[in-house]
Amino acid sequence: MENVTEVTIFVLKGFTDNDELQITFFFLFLAIYLFTLMGNLGLIILVIGDSRLHTLMYYFLSVLSSVDACYSSVITPNMLIDFMSKDKVISLPGCAAQIFLAVTFGTTECFLLAAMAYDRYVAIYNPLLYSVSMSPRVYVPLIVASYVGGILHATIHTVATFSLSFCGSNEIRHIFCDITPLLTISCSDTHTNQLLLFYFVGCIEVVTILIVLISYCFILLAVFKMHSARGRQKVLSTCGSHLTGVTVYHGTILFSYMRPSSSYALDHDMIVSIFYTIVIPMLNPIIYSLRNKDVKWAMQKVFGKN
Repeated sequence: MENVTEVTIFVLKGFTDNDELQITFFFLFLAIYLFTLMGNLGLIILVIGDSRLHTLMYYFLSVLSSVDACYSSVITPNMLIDFMSKDKVISLPGCAAQIFLAVTFGTTECFLLAAMAYDRYVAIYNPLLYSVSMSPRVYVPLIVASYVGGILHATIHTVATFSLSFCGSNEIRHIFCDITPLLTISCSDTHTNQLLLFYFVGCIEVVTILIVLISYCFILLAVFKMHSARGRQKVLSTCGSHLTGVTVYHGTILFSYMRPSSSYALDHDMIVSIFYTIVIPMLNPIIYSLRNKDVKWAMQKVFGKN
């Protein structure tokens, strides 16, 4: 029998080996990460501190901000260390932990965006029954179920991925441990893993996108029935920011995971992964703040006191 050595560490090749470019990328992604933390944590503080924002919509928004802050923190700090290090290595348990946490927070965000769409539908289509339909008995289980769904989804893929053998190359052409690049360097048969990835991600995407689309169909019906132009503008402004966030996030997920394997390219996948793990968590506070009068009013109240 041939002697093989099991891989215990992985080398993250990242973007480039050029030292000058790595320093440039370090400062660029450090700025993005700091902005992400300030934006998301600032939004959470605004929701907690301003009584006008003590509504369910903003509770969902604060939970989404906490998920975004955690999502970015799973990926970016390790990437920043790699930019300034010659040995860009990560241990096998560290790689497994990174995949588990990244999939957990990524999937949780999908479910939260769907729950937020349903919340907007209930608030706009049937406002008289909103307090009953979205009582704590409803929205707390929705938030908990989003996290549980994320954890279960992450557990399935983490166990399936690290049940494979890695006995050849340990170089991952990526900035962090992701499932697809790991499958390409495994010396086991990865057909089952690819099917699991395709079907589970596909089912989650189909279900959550359908919830969003159906919710917004009812919201549009309610908007057409409104006689007040101001009311229509307020609804479209509130829902427009959420719809923008949903479109950007789901668009990148679908492009990354739901492509045929023949069109898979490591460099393209790396760029898309950066977008949904690092850039979108930075953009979400901007998307949900710029078109929201209540959030802008709360910010003016905090920063314009003097």
